[in-house]
Amino acid sequence: MKLIRPEALEKWAEILLNHSLGGIKPGERVMVKGEAAGWELIAELERQIITAGGIPDIYLVPPNNDRGRVWSATMGHLGTDEQLAAIPDWHHARYDGMDKYIEVLGTEDPTQFGFLAPDHTVRLAKADRPFVNIRVAKPWILTLFPTRHGAEFEGFKTMEQYVDFLVEASTSDPAVIKTAEDQLAPIFQQAKVMTLYTKTPSGNHHKLNINLGNTLVQKCCGERNWPDGEIYRSPDPRLTNGEIFLDLPVFHQGNTIRGIYLKFNKGVICDFSALEGAETLRSIIETDSGSRRLGEAALGMNPGLTHVLKEPLYVEKVGGTAHIALGQSYEDCYPDPEAAKKNGTFNDSARHVDLVVDFRDGGAGIALFLDNTQLVVQNGIWVVANT
Repeated sequence: MKLIRPEALEKWAEILLNHSLGGIKPGERVMVKGEAAGWELIAELERQIITAGGIPDIYLVPPNNDRGRVWSATMGHLGTDEQLAAIPDWHHARYDGMDKYIEVLGTEDPTQFGFLAPDHTVRLAKADRPFVNIRVAKPWILTLFPTRHGAEFEGFKTMEQYVDFLVEASTSDPAVIKTAEDQLAPIFQQAKVMTLYTKTPSGNHHKLNINLGNTLVQKCCGERNWPDGEIYRSPDPRLTNGEIFLDLPVFHQGNTIRGIYLKFNKGVICDFSALEGAETLRSIIETDSGSRRLGEAALGMNPGLTHVLKEPLYVEKVGGTAHIALGQSYEDCYPDPEAAKKNGTFNDSARHVDLVVDFRDGGAGIALFLDNTQLVVQNGIWVVANT
């Protein structure tokens, strides 16, 4: 059964190929990766790539593999260290040979990979790290296709409502988000410190100071994720201090994490807990030394995402939210990434996991400042207070 109208699929694919990836040139090899559940969009992408003269590499992900990692959940569960290290040469060649990358998220059965113990997910993340590095060094884009599991997981009453929400968000005009981000980006760039005040359900108040260092602000209008809507910087991983409570649920490797408390001392997480998914959170934090530090501080800027999904691609973009990421910094935030890696201002990790706090009415967020400038949520986007 077709889920989406052909004209909507065509527009969605056009945005990914032409806006997000800057068009497809003759001879360019484009990897399109995703589960069979997303075939409608994958097939339309394939058609448009061929029409443009490109070479599509269609990479269908097995159902027991979370996002097409180098190894499946079964290998992560049963494989020895020697087996995990025996990555086929053709896998390297496939990634090295592509020019651009599209990933269609969406799974029909996350129980196929959500059963893994925390140490198994760490093993898979480390094995997959080289291929993540190859992917992010080239033009890439992620998008989410609706599946029946997704509709149930996100709490939609019907599949049709879920499809309509995703399609509307995925075929909207990127220019609307760009206008809002252009107005706020200069203020974010000038700031030295981001301060977040949050509260727990029991009424405890927390304050977190994030030193933004000398990094560059980046605006996201659909060049990496679609739908999009965030501005971010990579903070100095050595200088975050204080506590924060993050209320919005995040879905990570088949598990939900919700109600997250983190305490930082000199950049390092020294205490943490979660109301749900505590062991998954622990596995993330204990992956390596970098996963105990921050690699991103960001503001969600998309006013159209009125329904908050657990899917990280969506939840971090909701207008009026903020998120921090545990793990890897973004190279595009540094004038000289190699120098930053040497002097310790770049955070290196096998992880990059976004955790989100809601500053809209009823959320855990109380106040947010860039230096002494307070930001507030107005009509679903962040703006400077009293303007």
